[in-house]
Amino acid sequence: LSPVSPCPCARALLSQSCCSSVGSQQTMVGTLGASLWGLFSLPFITITRQTDALNINARSDNAVISRRRFALHLPAATSAAAIFGGAAPTPAADLTTASPIAGRFDSDILTSPPVTAGTRYTGHENLFFPSWMEGEWDATQTLVSTKTPLGLKFVGGPQGSLDVARKTMEEQNKRLGEPVGLKLRFVNTSFGVAEDRAFNLRSRLDSFAGRSVVASVEYADVRESNRASILAGGGTESDPLTTTLVYFKGPAAQKTFVISHGQDPLDSDAWSGYELDRSIFALTNQSTAPPVTTDTEALYWFKRIGNDRVEGRLRLAGYLNPQADQLYFDAKNRAVSLNDYTLSLRRTTNAE
Repeated sequence: LSPVSPCPCARALLSQSCCSSVGSQQTMVGTLGASLWGLFSLPFITITRQTDALNINARSDNAVISRRRFALHLPAATSAAAIFGGAAPTPAADLTTASPIAGRFDSDILTSPPVTAGTRYTGHENLFFPSWMEGEWDATQTLVSTKTPLGLKFVGGPQGSLDVARKTMEEQNKRLGEPVGLKLRFVNTSFGVAEDRAFNLRSRLDSFAGRSVVASVEYADVRESNRASILAGGGTESDPLTTTLVYFKGPAAQKTFVISHGQDPLDSDAWSGYELDRSIFALTNQSTAPPVTTDTEALYWFKRIGNDRVEGRLRLAGYLNPQADQLYFDAKNRAVSLNDYTLSLRRTTNAE
């Protein structure tokens, strides 16, 4: 989740309190941008200032979070307590051959990738980057294009509201050409170079919020990626896992699973990869609001310019949720939002 809504109350939800808190008699409608890397974890630099969103309507002691786009298959009645206890997505029985990753940058019609989580049974699954990505970087991410390939109504929330869609796109368009700086870290493991998800997720969320909103980031064990399997395979206690749990400074938490990933060969100066993340966001106060589930695909293209410089592209594709969005079947598993960014990375010279 990218907590960068223009609404002060929405930002306050993640940092301390807002007019939607228990006991308040006010009504507040706030939009929390969703990144669904993200809260939505979009892996790596993916949390952005997009306004794919949670609409929070607080009336007296009760809040209702209406879902916007995303997700594949999550039971509608799942409780927040059960989710943050460690539920993981069900792996697909078979995989199909995906189209070339780099080609997905050039098409406005994208279909959600097949689930790969749990198909390898190694216990240390991850998206691995080229060796030249190892280290700490000063990164700049700039939004250059935002599209709704299936039409505005598909980004208008569960009911397909054109009013919600227009406001969402208006906010997103304001961020065109706006560079956001952040730090990113990639670490060498026994299995390959992986992003330091705990470090990068905190960096993304805080950077796009414009202030510190994250209280803590923890790793969580799932069958596809867990500490015991990593240690048994020769890894270390510090190797990143793929599932993260974020606690915000306000009454909110987010759990993110990697449900699909793929990559090009690692032995060239140009590389493409993708990751499909399922994020679950829930309030942690006394609110009875149901959790919000989102699915976001992050597509990366990186080119090494030298030992200390990398240029690239990032595309974030959002998908609808079959449990929440009336237009899910009309979308036919196709992306309903596309946001394209340029990336510029310079190796940090004073990295500890």
